[in-house]
Amino acid sequence: MRTVPHRSPVVRALAVAALAAVSLLPARAATAAPDAAAACTPAQVVANGGFESGTSPWTQSSTNVITSRAGQTPHGGTAYAWLDGTGATRTDTLSQSVTIPSGCSTATLSFWLHIDTAETTSSTAYDKLTAKIGGTTLATYSNLDKNTGYVKKTLDVSSFAGQTVTLAFTGTEDYSLQTSFVLDDVALDTSGGTTPPADSTRTPASPSYTVSLSSDSAGTVWTGHESATFTNASSTALSEVYLRLWDNYHGTCDAPPITVTNVSGGTAGSLSVACTALQITLPAPLAQGQSATIGFDLGITVPSGADRFGHDGAFSFIGNALPVLAVKDGSGWHLDPYTNNGESFYSLAADFKVTLDHPSALLVPATGTSVDTPGSSGRTVTTATASKVRDFAWAAGPFSKVSGTSSAGTAINVYSVSGISSSDAQSMLSTAKTAVDAHAGRFGAYPYGELDAVIDNNYWFGGMEYPGFVLDLVSTTALTHEIGHQWWYGIVGDDEYNSPWLDEAFTDYSTDLALGKTGTSCWNSVSWASSAEKITNSMAYWDAHSSRYSTVVYGYGKCALHDLRRLIGDTAMSKLLKDYATSHWYGVSTTAEFKAAAQAATSTDLTSFWSTHRIDG
Repeated sequence: MRTVPHRSPVVRALAVAALAAVSLLPARAATAAPDAAAACTPAQVVANGGFESGTSPWTQSSTNVITSRAGQTPHGGTAYAWLDGTGATRTDTLSQSVTIPSGCSTATLSFWLHIDTAETTSSTAYDKLTAKIGGTTLATYSNLDKNTGYVKKTLDVSSFAGQTVTLAFTGTEDYSLQTSFVLDDVALDTSGGTTPPADSTRTPASPSYTVSLSSDSAGTVWTGHESATFTNASSTALSEVYLRLWDNYHGTCDAPPITVTNVSGGTAGSLSVACTALQITLPAPLAQGQSATIGFDLGITVPSGADRFGHDGAFSFIGNALPVLAVKDGSGWHLDPYTNNGESFYSLAADFKVTLDHPSALLVPATGTSVDTPGSSGRTVTTATASKVRDFAWAAGPFSKVSGTSSAGTAINVYSVSGISSSDAQSMLSTAKTAVDAHAGRFGAYPYGELDAVIDNNYWFGGMEYPGFVLDLVSTTALTHEIGHQWWYGIVGDDEYNSPWLDEAFTDYSTDLALGKTGTSCWNSVSWASSAEKITNSMAYWDAHSSRYSTVVYGYGKCALHDLRRLIGDTAMSKLLKDYATSHWYGVSTTAEFKAAAQAATSTDLTSFWSTHRIDG
């Protein structure tokens, strides 16, 4: 991702840099499917996690733990939990009993934590906060982890599925110099099930989105309407759908940056999964082959920050802001939590027609092919249309723009924020031309019309991919990587939360090929952190082991593909990937399907190869 955001929103930039230096980057984990899949109903199982409803059902060691008193501030709302902070020997506890449903492959504990301290040491943990579930300590924080604001913590608790356990926070303070541990917005989200079945059973299928939005003068606030038409491809009647409001991660449930109101074609339920999922109950169950349309008013407020959803001064970057339909398959609804370490995005190929009314002083690059027409009183209407894309993203600002066409005929536009030199912009244009043709030559013609690259060296994540639209630093390797995602995630889709290696490792391998790198002996430097660490681990695992994500998913994953190429031969590997892309064009890839395709491409038994390279599924 994120670059990784798209990905591999980790820090993609850091991931890509690490890859360039060591030939290593990020991955994901697959859980073996049980013999009989238990149904998983996605849920958030912590009650009163924002402490806005008093103390119940929390048990606190004193009446002052859950509070709204002065001295600290909440992450959202008016209440929060304040442990310790007295400057004297003290132990504060906060706990509640939670039941984690069985049948759910993913369970993620998250909370926002602020630590301030009067301790001056940079080496000794005098005061500590532990997070435990059942008898297991999940994490320990101390005065050494002090910060100026809240930081979101995410911990994998999937191993406790099917259990009722006590979630507990314990703060201990020694005899002098206060440390305050301040908690808010605690959640434990569950989702996922068994390995997804074939493409034909994924639903709602054939989504089509029509969007009309108008911006304020700065391009940071957008309001309007969106509608989504879809078909039930499953033999099971569809009684509801879910919208993913991904960018609510960047705000709070009390002040979400994405708002959906006045829903038509269904009845809106409550927000879940940290307010990134909205259930809409259909008027009547939708039988297989039947279609329906829902509509709603939409508001988008872009926060400050050079993020995949944020604004860097006058320049706004608006990725994953449009609500899109969640996917339901044999595992149930995929309602995984947002990850800032990589990507959670899993969607089916869709058609978009998006009309963006904005001040004419702002350029608005976007997914798809765009046409500008005059609007009213100094405004321009940009209409972007895109077919068979999984996401839609755009940007707005007084960008500098350079354009060109690749040798194979793909129109390329590079949009730069202020501070990017004209020579760097031209260099990125040249890189984009070369990269898009190199990838197309290996995996199939680029299908999205024009390609827009928005360049800003302030992106913390390095680079992020969207169909026909990428965010990037001035970096040949990073831009080649993000453009590679047009095939691996864009054209050949995957469940990015549960199988991040399928887009990140494949894209990093493709980047090596485009840059003439062979990955010689890169697998020889592999060193696993534990027996649980595998290339195919999910983002639930990597969010709990974030320092290893880029190394294993990108780096070891890429090296494994280089090893596979050496094992079966260059010609067979080239044909395997080209044929695999063709057979999954606009579809969804799984690890099991790729392993089967690879085995079919060679007479060599690959069983030990998958085991040695820790590729499960």
